[in-house]
Amino acid sequence: MANPGYGKRSAPDQLRRTAHDFAHLPPREAAIAAYVDRLPEGADISVKTLAKTTPYGQCALRTALNRIQAAGHLRRGRERVEAEDGGSRWITRSWWSRTARDDGWWAGFTRGEVPEEDPPPPPPTRSRAHILLAALGRNTPCLSLSAADCVRLAPLVEEWFARGAGEETIVATLTAGLPTPVHSPAALLHRRLTDKLPPPPPAPRPPRRVMECAECGVPGHPDALPGGLCNGCRDQPAPTRATAPLPAPAIHALADGIRAAMSLRRERTT
Repeated sequence: MANPGYGKRSAPDQLRRTAHDFAHLPPREAAIAAYVDRLPEGADISVKTLAKTTPYGQCALRTALNRIQAAGHLRRGRERVEAEDGGSRWITRSWWSRTARDDGWWAGFTRGEVPEEDPPPPPPTRSRAHILLAALGRNTPCLSLSAADCVRLAPLVEEWFARGAGEETIVATLTAGLPTPVHSPAALLHRRLTDKLPPPPPAPRPPRRVMECAECGVPGHPDALPGGLCNGCRDQPAPTRATAPLPAPAIHALADGIRAAMSLRRERTT
């Protein structure tokens, strides 16, 4: 596992895991992607750590992860998060998606504009608000409601939930200081739910994320990093293999030749 706050971060709205999630990748890349996909949230998925837990070396893993990234399963970058002391700091992120995403989706994710791919599940027959209203009469008999009353008042309770109020807060507001007798529980609850509605919560801040080139680490706009690579790294030719070092006798011979050439040049100039 990586340090708290770092490591693998799963992207939202992924499809369910199947046996064919990475069938479009070459065998090695598919095996590595399947392994990373099953790692827990926050796991260290750096090249060095994966080299210790998989049968592949760092060079092979670096190439494989770049191909997995080009296929839309991985992006690397940084995200600004709030600290406990009230400040903020930039955190290195490795975002993982079992579902392959195109560059446009990752650009929207960077801006916090991720569309939902699957339709939301249908709401239950009795909503959380409906259940709360129906249960009021158990502890406070004078607030017993009919099924029709619960249906009419449920949208008002849902608005309280949307504004961050919990069930205990809502129940306390509806049951405190009741008049005696309560002639119309539905009318009284409607009035309290309307007059005591808490203010809306502040709008959430959009995420501050920066994508980085997987090869050189240069930050940039997602549009400038297609496939997770900058233009320079994408067009850069493969590095040539360094030649083997010369043995000591050969080095001495070359040095002697250079000294002899320099001595001959000095003799000609004098």
